[in-house]
Amino acid sequence: MSEDTSHFYVTTPIYYVNDKPHIGHAYTTILADVLANYNRLLNIPTHFLTGTDEHGQKVQEAASVKGITPKEQCDQTVVRFEELWKRLEIKNDDFIRTTEKRHTDVVQKTLQDLFDRGEIYKGEYQGWYCVSSERFLTEKDLTDENSPDYGRPVESIIESNYFFKMSKYQDWLIDYIETNPDFIQPAFRANETLGFLKKKPLQDLCISRPKSRLEWGIELPFDSDFVTYVWFDALINYISAVGYRSDESMFNDLWPCSCHLIGKDILTTHTVYWPTMLKAMGLEMPQSIFAHGWWLTGRTKMSKSLGNVVDPMEMIDRYGVDAFRYFLVAEMKLGQDASFTEEAFVKRYNSDLANDLGNVANRVLNMICRYCNNRIPPLPVLTTLDAEAGANEVLKAVEDAVTNSGDYIRDMKLDSAVALIMAAVRSINVYLQERAPWAAAKEGRWADVETSLYVAADALQRCAALLHPIMPEKMLKLRSALGVQELVPVLDKIRSFGELKSGLEVNQPDALFPRVEFKATELEVPKKKKKEKTMEPTTSEDGLITFDQVMAVQMKTARIVEAEKIEDADRLLKLQVDLGDEKRQIVAGIALHYAPESLLNKTVVVVVNLKPAKLRGVISEGMLLAASAGDELQLVSIGGDLPPGSVVK
Repeated sequence: MSEDTSHFYVTTPIYYVNDKPHIGHAYTTILADVLANYNRLLNIPTHFLTGTDEHGQKVQEAASVKGITPKEQCDQTVVRFEELWKRLEIKNDDFIRTTEKRHTDVVQKTLQDLFDRGEIYKGEYQGWYCVSSERFLTEKDLTDENSPDYGRPVESIIESNYFFKMSKYQDWLIDYIETNPDFIQPAFRANETLGFLKKKPLQDLCISRPKSRLEWGIELPFDSDFVTYVWFDALINYISAVGYRSDESMFNDLWPCSCHLIGKDILTTHTVYWPTMLKAMGLEMPQSIFAHGWWLTGRTKMSKSLGNVVDPMEMIDRYGVDAFRYFLVAEMKLGQDASFTEEAFVKRYNSDLANDLGNVANRVLNMICRYCNNRIPPLPVLTTLDAEAGANEVLKAVEDAVTNSGDYIRDMKLDSAVALIMAAVRSINVYLQERAPWAAAKEGRWADVETSLYVAADALQRCAALLHPIMPEKMLKLRSALGVQELVPVLDKIRSFGELKSGLEVNQPDALFPRVEFKATELEVPKKKKKEKTMEPTTSEDGLITFDQVMAVQMKTARIVEAEKIEDADRLLKLQVDLGDEKRQIVAGIALHYAPESLLNKTVVVVVNLKPAKLRGVISEGMLLAASAGDELQLVSIGGDLPPGSVVK
């Protein structure tokens, strides 16, 4: 993501109106909303665009099935997107429909200009056509005579059409991508586009469809027998919505776009078609095009035909909008695919939101109301905190979140930013346990009570501000309960300890995130219970094991947070590890190879479904993976930014 602080302009793809929105639409739009909200937190002028793609063959066919006009199909379906964005707390600055005059005028002016300058010519096309992607394909593009993107049969077509001279920009585009490493993200997607460009000569792009085959589209200004190819029409929304050819001042303020957010399935259209179109128009390239992964059910892509698509409305009704937004942002590592199951959703909800954030909010608010007459206690002197148990640790954790979560967000590592903020939230709970203000109150040590509760309240409101871009409704409610009246937090006001004003009136709302129980629904198809098998400790005669035996072992990444020697056991260390949604104790025979202090914050691989055992009277709830050769032993560790609890496959 761009570090330009003059403005932030983020877009989603515009969504087809041939059917109702699903989790894929919701995810991209929530990501854009979080990025826009974070830049508003930084007080950066922000513009967030989304909308609907309303032309093309799929829309015409959907309308035909219902016996209505394409425009009626668009008008009926667009409402579903607008309603969902309201339910999801999406704060987009603009919503564009490609049937609007402000868009169709720009498309026609752009086409005429390119035609007049010889960038568009008429020719004959003979080949294959994919209805699903509305793309012409060559023989080499096909996979077993099917579309490579959708796996569906293609049609053989011969017809006259108009073509954009895309091929002339092939060498330029390769050079641009190679010399601008931030242009296509993640980096492996840039390599994917480069592989496509270098594999074979780039073809010119057919940018028209004859009305004899397709009537629903923007008419070509230079030939009334044709309409515009839906992708050439749709991509222009990114500039037509911000004043291109209509409001020069607005366009100059907002273009180039800071970040186009897309799904990986539309990578080619956005990283090949769109840059070459912009080059021909004489416009700057967007600063970044980021392609995220798919949400899967298990290991299968969600698909309407398979009946495994998650309905965002149902999840919001069941668990609340903020919890849904939180899960999507926290669960997926941007750029990679992620699995959505309701069971995983409930597990993270209870762990992060009910147990950690909800619990600490309830404790802090309850004790301030009980011991401080419903008022934020006096600001303690910083020098007195140095001697107070745990104060420096919680302040450091919050400072770390305030200072470094933004770096993660700018690097499009939103899940890592969430993990950092939630670590700060958990540090407040640890601090309260160590300080025990309830015990101090019983003993009449009111100065200690006030100091502890101010530190906890100040840390909590700063964490709530950092989580506001993800969960705006709940975090507004929490900050309001702490007496903070700002509707939208500003990062500069939470950078330092002590910004929470003493004397603010505190109230205790209902539980922010009440615990929930997982119950199998239509989102989760219950599996038939299998008769338990006893795994024999021996292997087969050839020493090999089965695939099922391998898959029975469950491994996750874990961060070591505590390590100490076990008394009278030279080889054993007692470790406390963070698995993301829980903490576990593991006894490991590595004391001869690792000093306890050298293990802190090390990310290792843990077998998590090993039956607990006692070693020297100490419970061990898992096993670390290690490699050995002779007298040497090394733990299997994980580099990069994988959070604790990531599944090792």
